[in-house]
Amino acid sequence: MSIYDYRPALIFCAAVAAAFGAVMGSFLNCAAWRVARGESFVRGRSRCPGCGHELTALELIPVFSWLMQKGRCRACGQRVSVRYPLTELGFALVTVLCLLRFDLTVLCLRNYVFLCCLFLLTLTDLDAMLIPDGCHIASAVAWVAALPFLFTGWWDALLSLAAALVFGGGLLAVSLVMDRLLGRDSLGGGDIKLFAVVGLYLGFVGTLFSLMLACVLGLAMHALQRRKGGDRAFPFGPAIAVSAAAMLLYGQPLVNWYLGLFQ
Repeated sequence: MSIYDYRPALIFCAAVAAAFGAVMGSFLNCAAWRVARGESFVRGRSRCPGCGHELTALELIPVFSWLMQKGRCRACGQRVSVRYPLTELGFALVTVLCLLRFDLTVLCLRNYVFLCCLFLLTLTDLDAMLIPDGCHIASAVAWVAALPFLFTGWWDALLSLAAALVFGGGLLAVSLVMDRLLGRDSLGGGDIKLFAVVGLYLGFVGTLFSLMLACVLGLAMHALQRRKGGDRAFPFGPAIAVSAAAMLLYGQPLVNWYLGLFQ
């Protein structure tokens, strides 16, 4: 059964996906905040980072709680970052797009796990220049677990594994050469491992275009940082994550648009 078979079912599923995505966005934001600070995200209730006040159920409603409390902690009055509702709304949108793109299928579930990992590592990299290995492991496990349900032949699986090895190994080799030439780290280990995982999901062509798009986004981010007066290392993970998500959801239209520029 497809959600596109019956319009009311499509609307209902999209609404449920949006609500679920907002909750997941809240969870991933909290998890990223804790991981960036070396804390466990599976133990302990959510709390105000300022006064430590444990949040009640009414204070944990995505977006609405922030609006009702006017962006402040109910206990101490400290301002709560607008990042919270933005991440909740953002991942609600991601969830709906994933559902609309892949329907109610195992492929949708597998890719949703990958998108969750991309979202989490984006936040941790922005917070602490950190890409948790757990994100790579969870993405790889989801890919392997879905194989029996999506299996189209050993050749396709081997091509995906080959893409992971080629891009991961290739970028590692390039990174080692650039490190020696520049006398400093050029590409983090987390970025290299992330591209290997992207290879599993996107294959050779998708990962190549993802790499190209990530470089463009990364250069734009670096230029923006320098314009603001900063010259420190910048997180490349978010650029990789955004490009991988874009290719995962809309890879073929993006490839067709790019190739159309040369016609």
